[in-house]
Amino acid sequence: MEIWRINVRSKTFTREEVPADWRQLGGRGLLAKILLEEVNPVCHPLGPGNKLIFSPGLLVGHMLSSCDRISIGAKSPLTGGVKEANAGGSTGLILARLGIKALIVEDISEDSDWWIVHVGIGGVRFDPANDLIGLGVYESAQSLRERYGGKVAISLIGPGGEMCMAAAGIQNLDKDGVPSRIAARGGIGAVMGSKKIKAIIWDGTGADKPSLAHPQAYWEAQKNFTRLLLEQKTVQTYHDYGTAAMTMVCNAFGSLPVQNFSQGNSEDAEKISGELMREVILQRGGKANPTHACMAGCAIQCSNVYADSKGEEIVSPLEYETISLMGSNLGIFHLDDIARMNWDVNDLGLDSIEIGAALGVAAEAGLAEFGNSGSMMNLLAEIRKGSPLGRVLGNGAVVTGKVFGVLRVPAVKGQAMSGYEPRAIKGTGVTYATSPQGADHTSGLTIRAKVDHLDPKGQADLSRSAQINMAGFDTLGACIFSGSGFAAAPEAIRDLLNARYGWEVGTDILQVLGRATLSLEREFNRRAGFTPADDRLPEWMSMEPLPPHQSVFDVPNEDLDGVFNW
Repeated sequence: MEIWRINVRSKTFTREEVPADWRQLGGRGLLAKILLEEVNPVCHPLGPGNKLIFSPGLLVGHMLSSCDRISIGAKSPLTGGVKEANAGGSTGLILARLGIKALIVEDISEDSDWWIVHVGIGGVRFDPANDLIGLGVYESAQSLRERYGGKVAISLIGPGGEMCMAAAGIQNLDKDGVPSRIAARGGIGAVMGSKKIKAIIWDGTGADKPSLAHPQAYWEAQKNFTRLLLEQKTVQTYHDYGTAAMTMVCNAFGSLPVQNFSQGNSEDAEKISGELMREVILQRGGKANPTHACMAGCAIQCSNVYADSKGEEIVSPLEYETISLMGSNLGIFHLDDIARMNWDVNDLGLDSIEIGAALGVAAEAGLAEFGNSGSMMNLLAEIRKGSPLGRVLGNGAVVTGKVFGVLRVPAVKGQAMSGYEPRAIKGTGVTYATSPQGADHTSGLTIRAKVDHLDPKGQADLSRSAQINMAGFDTLGACIFSGSGFAAAPEAIRDLLNARYGWEVGTDILQVLGRATLSLEREFNRRAGFTPADDRLPEWMSMEPLPPHQSVFDVPNEDLDGVFNW
């Protein structure tokens, strides 16, 4: 495999051998390594010194179930620190098959023209993109597929990324060609917009699967992993209900964000539950589908297609994070309304978590009405117009809170919290506080641990383990839901990596990769100016009791400061 570099100022590209100390990293871990070695941590995130990096994980390329994710990273415009956001779909698979270990986009353009970057086995070329500027993600993706053929992978931004909004992500096509798989968090879409790139076309024509050092051993390890994965009860739950299965779970724990994180549960939660959503999808038929794979070869198929009463698709997928942040967090308990808002945010190319949190803060400021989806859609229209109000909202919850003087802003390191209230699930609160990525459940979710989540004791240890494992999975390119299969077969990661690369790693390789990745990320943030004071939840969460348990976040600061002492 090779490192490919693109310079957007000179419109040139180069190929390089992979440095020796990069070879056993991929995905999130490699992003952190490159950022630490090549990006000035105090540079402006939208300036020429920042780099946008695409890297498939170490297991990507052979359609191993749930293990073909792409990691995209840069210095974050939202947090000012390290950022990795990953996504399913087809992008990671084609990068690996093109032999690209990392594609690094450097500098910024001197002119005002926008570009499409075409990447194929023959190299890279720049095609004009000015005709796509201002178009939403869905229309842009359709145009690009007609132009380049239906079998390419595409990474693209919407109007939010074009306007360099800090809530902008990068959309990727799912296996059916729908631009629904967003690397959402941290504003990496704004970095792509700052480099005047509307889309990257990943053309796998003529490419083949990555070579295997020991093919028979790899196939045996793959077969064993897939068998054990499908035997896990949680896999069947996610197959049937997707991530929306977490709605009623969180409501039961008192950890469902309601009306800008002012409550932890609601008697209306069942109206937005995964169970009801499955019933609605099955009843409506047509294009509706309760079980859908975002990546080719995925056996879990936790995605979905949500349709209207006539069976016409509204959005795919409708996930728990959107249901909670743009549903209960806004006092909205109607799946159709949430799905339409989800489509609008997707079309803008924005993170539904960050925008949902920003809308909650805006409602607290009196700019919209909790429970009124029309008033929320009006605010989304302001974002699309790029009005001053829209630009405030598009830059996230913290900016919105500062502009309108709202104290209750659910964010850490500038990034909004996802749909697990940290005063009720305190281990995840530790993750929110201490993760180098900013508040993000995918950095170390603890809700499934069999502990008293309201007890502050032991939560730092729980978070530490979860953060190490998740950093490892992100470095492998593995979806979080593959974890149950790997937990049942702890030797699987070792056997897959050794068979693919001819390595001799041990069964602890997941933790080795996770600790290395977190150490690199924390060092980048340290050089960017982060201190232990940044590893804290908002002060109001330690003072304002959360119904129904009247809990506050009370994990001691010394526990937070010791999370990374391993």
